[in-house]
Amino acid sequence: MGYQVLARKWRPSSFSEMVGQEHVVRALTTALESERLHHAYLFTGTRGVGKTTLARLIAKSLNCDTGVTSMPCGVCASCVEIAEGRSVDVLEVDAASRTKVEDTRELLDNVQYAPTRSRFKIYLIDEVHMLSNHSFNALLKTLEEPPEHVKFILATTDPQKLPATVLSRCLQFNLKNMVPEQIVGHLKHVLSEESVPFDNESLALLARGAEGSMRDALSLSDQAIAHGSGKLESDDVRQMLGTVSRTKVLDLLDALIADDARQALAVLDAIASHSPDYSGTLDELASVLHQIALAQAVPGSIDTTQPEFARLESLAAAVTPDVAHLWWQMSVAAKKELVLASDPRSGLDMAILRLLAFKPGVILAQSHEAPPAKKSEPPAPPVAAPTQVNTVVVETAPASPLPHTTPQGTAVQELLPAEAESLSKESAIQMPVVEEPTVMAQPANVNEQSLVGVVEVAASEVSTAPKVAEEDLPTNGSWPDFFEGLGLRGVIHTVASHFELVETYERTLRFKIASTNAALFNERHQTGLASAIELVLEAPVTVLVAVGETSDNTPARQREIFERRRVDAATDALEKDDCLNALVTDFDATIVPSSIRPPLTEL
Repeated sequence: MGYQVLARKWRPSSFSEMVGQEHVVRALTTALESERLHHAYLFTGTRGVGKTTLARLIAKSLNCDTGVTSMPCGVCASCVEIAEGRSVDVLEVDAASRTKVEDTRELLDNVQYAPTRSRFKIYLIDEVHMLSNHSFNALLKTLEEPPEHVKFILATTDPQKLPATVLSRCLQFNLKNMVPEQIVGHLKHVLSEESVPFDNESLALLARGAEGSMRDALSLSDQAIAHGSGKLESDDVRQMLGTVSRTKVLDLLDALIADDARQALAVLDAIASHSPDYSGTLDELASVLHQIALAQAVPGSIDTTQPEFARLESLAAAVTPDVAHLWWQMSVAAKKELVLASDPRSGLDMAILRLLAFKPGVILAQSHEAPPAKKSEPPAPPVAAPTQVNTVVVETAPASPLPHTTPQGTAVQELLPAEAESLSKESAIQMPVVEEPTVMAQPANVNEQSLVGVVEVAASEVSTAPKVAEEDLPTNGSWPDFFEGLGLRGVIHTVASHFELVETYERTLRFKIASTNAALFNERHQTGLASAIELVLEAPVTVLVAVGETSDNTPARQREIFERRRVDAATDALEKDDCLNALVTDFDATIVPSSIRPPLTEL
């Protein structure tokens, strides 16, 4: 006898050998043992999960020479004929090739006749959803009340296409996809019996490539054995499947966490040298980020048997949860854009560069320090004239002590924590009114403890900063009204509306924002608010923002209170309206509170 493929050779011959369908096996074995047999069964599920196998096992159990049993002997003439597909009383029909109503009528013409030699005549209709509507109509009456010696077993991968009249006449079982652990366990058993050497990583790759189908896993194993000259090795399997080494993906994540674009592109070059599936590369990246997110949410959830367990644990500690979730989302979304790119490699390059470009650059830390003194501090250190200094206090992560250069060519110097704290108390913004906001320095590493940095931007023109009178600056009580006159638009208006003015001193305004509203906040909003206030006051100011609990003295909260008062006033006016009350009384009507709207003009 010639070679028999693994998927056919290792087809389960009993219910106990079924893998991953315990809920179906339990129901069927109980029904067979108690002889509570239905006349029509429907098995649904994706390819390769055991629909046809279960149908043949039921046929064996019903027609075994030992009697109706949940454990057919497998050696009697009836069991052997069913296993080999040559039983005259078990009719296997491919509905995909017999869709016409004439085929169905021809099939049902012999239903009334008793089985030739078995206990039951069994009709096994595979891919039953392919039948035409007329065929279903011809089948309905027989399917509902067949002769006692007839059983119907239907199988389909698309139960949504079956008419409700058919579904209501069948006992339906939904077969589940195999999880990778179940596939790996079964492959270990099969390959050990076949005396084929293997490693755990190669089995994991095959299980992932099977996508829940045991038949696909066995077929891929056959192909991998031939590709690997009689053995399974991870490198050979990965090359056969066109997948990317997880080690390369972990190297890529290391480069992303380190903000090293050069190293990231070098890893991509190494990946491209093996002619991989670039969409699969993003899948592997998303899979690793998924495991990292699970490890961060539930410590100890990573399988310790994985070869990369130590590196996954290290990456989970090196990246913040918000970055891991953002990168996972961007990796999944980038797959849709690969087909739009000029070539898949350039699409992958841009996807990785986007992960770097949109990495969160600011960590908001709640400040518990006492506010700086208003006028008791010594004067700010002199700045070399005639250069005007524009100082904006922002919260950044530690960066290199070397100066950087903005796109406009302006020198940017990041100070040490002690210098930054001192200078943030002493100095103020001295910035002329310009049409475009100042470009801020990009933080170098957001995964370390945040600190307060001071960005000094040298202005190109020489001018003397005008002084602002204390009475011109907004106060805690006047800040909501002052904010409405700034003319802010878009995201900066939304974010700044949640600022509460804590205090003003000299030309400095110190704000707080609640942590629940700080998700979109960054230093650009802080700088933009300072520019808008300077346009109104016609003088430079310093804006400081920290995270903390806020009260009702924010513009957004005051607006909510104002709108609520308008609605309450409208409600009171309606309750006192005689005409409305008469309508309610005469027609037994009810006022819907949520439908009340105040007038467009202010009350």
